[in-house]
Amino acid sequence: MSASAGPVAYDAHGSGDPIVLLPSGGHERHDYDELRELLPDRFRSISIDWPGHGRSPAGTMPATELALAQLVEEFLDSLAPAGAVLVGSSIGGNVATRLAIRRPDLVKGLVLIDGGGFEGAGRLSGRVFCALMSRPWFARRIYPLFSDAYVRPRTAADRRARADAIATTRTTQGLTAVTQMWRSFSAREHDLRAQAGSITAPTVLIWGRYDPVLPLRAGETARELIPGSRLVVIESGHLPHTTDPEAVAAELIELAHAAFNIDRQTSNTRPGGTAAGQEQER
Repeated sequence: MSASAGPVAYDAHGSGDPIVLLPSGGHERHDYDELRELLPDRFRSISIDWPGHGRSPAGTMPATELALAQLVEEFLDSLAPAGAVLVGSSIGGNVATRLAIRRPDLVKGLVLIDGGGFEGAGRLSGRVFCALMSRPWFARRIYPLFSDAYVRPRTAADRRARADAIATTRTTQGLTAVTQMWRSFSAREHDLRAQAGSITAPTVLIWGRYDPVLPLRAGETARELIPGSRLVVIESGHLPHTTDPEAVAAELIELAHAAFNIDRQTSNTRPGGTAAGQEQER
């Protein structure tokens, strides 16, 4: 698809109501492969590559959170104008939350996987690390060690996701995009806490208990701020969907049925669910 920031690579599986998957910075759409295999065919899952990632060329503007939100807004206006369930990991979660706030007509439901924007100013060490990660020489050198720390790889999907992220930072366009993303994390606009109360889409927050980048307390803050949201804690690092795709798929399917008003009795998904505002562990 062609957007104002340039071409965007994506792929689509299944048919019917759309679920759009937004990856973490440095990561490709293939992070969601195992999760997508678990979704019923009656959903159309669409997964994208950020500019400079995977098969998307470098964008014509910096890969900031605001620019990526504009890109996804154009994407949804073109491919899912009646609205979609958005699934966002890390920076993808920040982008999805931003769209749920400013374009609620495009967001039928929201699944935030260790999403950014709820952690606050944080410690000085965190701000210093963001500043260092915005420098290409540092990001390239540190990424193998850093990715091992935040992925905490346990599964084949974890290891593939980590390898792909390292490979992204080994390319000029990928490294440029990743450092631009990290620079935007220090911008005032990154913080979504003041606006989160306006979200009307049904929301599930999925958080890795051992995420060193966006700790669980950020997920707890998001649960307190987003009306009717529910927090699910998974024994993983920053990428619960690669560590435990079955648990994430179960939550996503449940939310998608509610968002699209689908009769669960006629679809191949798990029954049940949990009350809004409750924390669940997996």
